[in-house]
Amino acid sequence: MKTALVHYWLVNRRGGERVLEELCHMFPHADIYTHVYDPAQFASSVITRHRIHTSFIGRLPRARRLYQYYLPLMPLALEQLDLRGYDLVISSESGPAKGIITSPDTLHLCYCHSPMRYVWDMYHDYMEQSGRIKRLLTAPVMHYLRLWDRASADRVDRFAANSQYVAKRIDKCYRRASRIIHPPVNVKQFSYSPQRDDFYLYAGELAPYKRPELAVQACNALAKPLVVIGGGSMEPMLRRMAGPTVHIMGRQPDNVLADHYSRCKALIFPGTEDFGIIPLEAMASGAPVIAYGRGGALETVQDNRTGLFFGQQTAQCLAEAISRFESSGVDFSAADIAAHAAAWDAPFFRTRMEKLIGDALSGTVW
Repeated sequence: MKTALVHYWLVNRRGGERVLEELCHMFPHADIYTHVYDPAQFASSVITRHRIHTSFIGRLPRARRLYQYYLPLMPLALEQLDLRGYDLVISSESGPAKGIITSPDTLHLCYCHSPMRYVWDMYHDYMEQSGRIKRLLTAPVMHYLRLWDRASADRVDRFAANSQYVAKRIDKCYRRASRIIHPPVNVKQFSYSPQRDDFYLYAGELAPYKRPELAVQACNALAKPLVVIGGGSMEPMLRRMAGPTVHIMGRQPDNVLADHYSRCKALIFPGTEDFGIIPLEAMASGAPVIAYGRGGALETVQDNRTGLFFGQQTAQCLAEAISRFESSGVDFSAADIAAHAAAWDAPFFRTRMEKLIGDALSGTVW
């Protein structure tokens, strides 16, 4: 089948881009469509060997750095992409991607990482973080995007959700059924050691909704060693906040992150994620996970076997969980934790996606 893959933007390599890489393995001759592509920042040989088309957003001034400011234009930009002649279109949705227009004979499958958070369930959180003028300007734009996002869901023939948590949100926002296919984790990239070093690890984007400040505050209060790997808008604030036991490393290459996964005492995961690949990467490296008990972590972390949960998203509650982790006497076996993570290995994702596409082509309803 002639196949197109549609992804919101290619400016860094995070969980959504790793899913796109697996789709590229499945469809080695597929064309890729996206709003913005920054080859200088986006290091993925799997994706870059495909033919990549950008919408007109990519030709606007400073789009590679300020692409999010062009969000109101992205629905229009998607609809200008010409996808006639494709048999299969797979949109990778978290930002605007699924709103493309396809031919009547084209199967459009949407792999949904999340309905756009900033127009749905986290709308009020984003508005609270904005100044008065920005709120006045943003509110009508978000209203328009919400209407368009709901209407564009009807252009999708079949939805796949990356977790039960996201499947519920797809039903809530779009009133559409979806089949759950968890994202892939290339567990062969990670190794574990039964001997762990005496530091905790936070890894991931330093963005407000991921709540990295809770890890810093809790380890400051307990005087526990913490390594923070990741970059984002909160990095300067976290550097000012960090006490003597907290080391902010910023963005690091994959091999450095994998090394810290394999040596840390535990990963701290304080945010609410749609799924969360980072906990699985840590578990593939034998590391237990101390996670906030909401969202996708509930589908991957097993309490008192591969980690433990804390119930309130506060630094105090996280600090109590760290203390409980150290005093519980539970033997968190690195081998058992790594074996648990193997159920999310990449070949399982490809098998499930192939079955989903086959069922969609045959008209199976879900």
